[in-house]
This record gives sequence, structure tokens and C-alpha cells, in this order.
Amino acid sequence: MQTTHEPRIGLYPGTFDPITFGHLDIIRRAVKLFDVLIVGVAVFSGKNPMFTLEERVKMVEAEVAKINTKTIIKAVPMDGLLMHFAEENNANCIVRGLRAVSDFEYEFQMVGMNQRLNSEIETVFFMAAPQYQAIASRLVKEIAMLNGEVSMFVPEGVKTALVEKISGK
Repeated sequence: MQTTHEPRIGLYPGTFDPITFGHLDIIRRAVKLFDVLIVGVAVFSGKNPMFTLEERVKMVEAEVAKINTKTIIKAVPMDGLLMHFAEENNANCIVRGLRAVSDFEYEFQMVGMNQRLNSEIETVFFMAAPQYQAIASRLVKEIAMLNGEVSMFVPEGVKTALVEKISGK
């Protein structure tokens, strides 16, 4: 007799402005844990995004479509409190990536607060793979604005979008 289980739904929130190889590494590793992985693209993060919400969602969709997995991956605009969004989407786990000790300090505080808001939703952390530890979307944008090469940090489609955005095309 086959038993069914509640789908394991993970939520990977972020600004993804733009999505990088570091983000994609976390997604490729996270899909191994879930039946559904929601990539929550933050509407407003206080980070003054270069790309519009629609552009960021499209970039995420284009890149995750290339991942070979049985897990359903959805890019969904995310607004408001993270835990409310997780509850609305029936996520039972938040996925976060850690690059450095400074990330840990911030995330440690967030987990404590999120546990107080909803102790049923767990948080899992993925350490950034060594080759991706230095990648930050903010730095990728800065390099691109100064006409630097970014192809080692982002997929080709994202690089093209960055160049077009910066040149005003």
C-alpha cells in the first residue's frame, strides 16, 4: 500500500536583482529536499532594485527552467512579511544561503524572530559553494556599471539584461 505525504514546499526568498550563479547553486541544491520550491521574488526590499519586479521574475523563471529536476520550481512575486507569505503558500520550510559570518549573524536573528511568528515553519541554510561565496548581486551590478566582465557571476541571459539595462536599451 502506497502512502501519500503532504507535499514538501520550500520557499527561497530574495530580491534576485539580478539572479546569480550563487542563487542558482542554492536552488539546485534545495530542489533535492522539496516537492515544490517557490522562489519568492521580493516586491520591495528596501534595496532599490535595478530591475523591475516583472523583469526579476522573468529572469528567475528563465534560469530555473534550465534546471533538470522533478521538483516544481515557481517564481512568485513576494510582498509583505516573509512568514505570512510562507503561510499563504503552504511552505513548511524557508531556504536561505550563507556566504559569510556576517550573513549568519543576520540570519540567526531572522530565524529567532520567524520561529516566534510561526514555529511550524523551519529554516534550512545552505553554505555557499566556495566558488560562489564572493558573489553578491549588488557587486555584480557595480562591476557591470563600470563595464567589467560579469559572465563568471551570472548566466548569459542575465548578463545581456544587465548590459541592456545599463545602456538604456
